Amino acid sequence: MGTSPKDFGYRFWSLIGATFLGFLGMGTVLPALAPHIRHDLGGSDQTVGFVIGIFSFVALGSRFFSGPLADNRGRKTAFLTGLLSCALAGGAYLLPLGITGAYLGRIFQGFGEACLYTGAAAWAVELGGVHRSSQALGYVSSGIWGGISAGPVVGHWLGTFPRAAAMQLIAASLAFALLTLVPEHYRPEPHGGKPHWFPKSLIKPGLAIGFVNVHYPVITGFLILHLASHGNSGGAAFSAYAGFILMSRFFLGSLPDRMHPRITFYFGISAMAAALVLLASGPPPVIAIAAAGLLGFGFSFPWSSIASSVLKRTPVREHGTVVGVLSAFYDLFVGVSSFAAGGVSARFGYSYAFIMAAASLVMAGVMGTFVFGREDNVVATEEDVALEPVEL
Repeated sequence: MGTSPKDFGYRFWSLIGATFLGFLGMGTVLPALAPHIRHDLGGSDQTVGFVIGIFSFVALGSRFFSGPLADNRGRKTAFLTGLLSCALAGGAYLLPLGITGAYLGRIFQGFGEACLYTGAAAWAVELGGVHRSSQALGYVSSGIWGGISAGPVVGHWLGTFPRAAAMQLIAASLAFALLTLVPEHYRPEPHGGKPHWFPKSLIKPGLAIGFVNVHYPVITGFLILHLASHGNSGGAAFSAYAGFILMSRFFLGSLPDRMHPRITFYFGISAMAAALVLLASGPPPVIAIAAAGLLGFGFSFPWSSIASSVLKRTPVREHGTVVGVLSAFYDLFVGVSSFAAGGVSARFGYSYAFIMAAASLVMAGVMGTFVFGREDNVVATEEDVALEPVEL
C-alpha cells in the first residue's frame, strides 16, 4: 500500500471529514465564549477562567473512559459518542440557563472531544494500516487543526455567540450523519482478563508527550504578549506556527513510518528547542515569524513518532486505550504548565516562560530514550503480550 493520500479509501477520508466538522464547531464557539460569559451573562473574569478551564479536567478524566469504549464497543461508537456530546454542547449554550448553560456546554465539550479524538485516531490507524499509523495520525491532526483554524473565521462571520453555538450544533450533527454512513469492520475481542484502563507501559511515552506539549500554553497564552514590545508580530507568528503544523502533518506525516521514528522525534524536539530559545530572545518580526514557523514544523513530529511506535507494538484490541492514555498526558501537562507559565511570566518575565518550555524538551528527550530504546518496532499480533496494568 502506498503513502499517497489517494491510497487511502473513502471510509478513511469520510472519517477525516467528520473530524474536521467536529473541530470546526469547537473552533467557531471558543473565541466568542469568554466575551459571551463576561458581557452577555455578566460573569466575572474568574468565572471566565473556571468555565474555560473545566473543559481540560473533564477531557482528562474522559480519556480513561474513551479508550476502553473504543476498544470494547468499537471506534465508531466512541467517535459517534463524541460527536453527539459536541452537538449537545452547542445546544446547552443556546438554552436559557445563564452561566450554568456555559458550564454545561464546556462539560459536554470536554467529554465529546475526548471520545471524538480517541475514536477518530484509533479508527484512522485501523483503516490506514498500523504500518502507516504515523501518516494516518497526521491526517487526523490536519483535520483537527484545519477545523480549529477555520472555526474562528466562521465565528467572526456569523457575528453573535448564539449563531456560533448553533453552528457547533449543526457541524457536529452533520459529522454524526456522515459517520453513520461509514461501515466499521472492527470487532472487539476478549482480553482474557481484567481490562486495563491505565497500562504502566504507557507512562514513559506519556511523559515524553507531556513534556513536548509544555510549550503549547506558552505559545497560546504569551506569544502575542511577549512579542508586543518586539515589533508586535505575535499574530503573524502564531499564524506561522499553526500553518506549519497543519501543512507538515498533512504532507510529511508519513516520515516516522518511512524512517526510524527516533530520528523524527529528536529532530522535532531539537527544532522546537532552537525555535523557543530564539523566541525567548525577543527577536525582530522576521526572525520571530520564522522561529514560530520552525516551532510548528518541529512540533509536527514528536506526537506521531511516539504514538506510532507504541501502536505498532500494541495489540489492536488496545489501540483505543493507547490513544486515550497518551492524550491524557497531553491534557495533564497542558493544564499544569498553563499555571506554571503564568507564574514564571509574572515573576521573571515572558522570556523565561519560553525558556521553561525549551528546558522541558530536554526531559522529553530523556523519556524518548526509553520509548525508542527497543528495536521491536513491528506490528503486534493478538498473540503478543497485552499491556501491563499499573498497580494502584
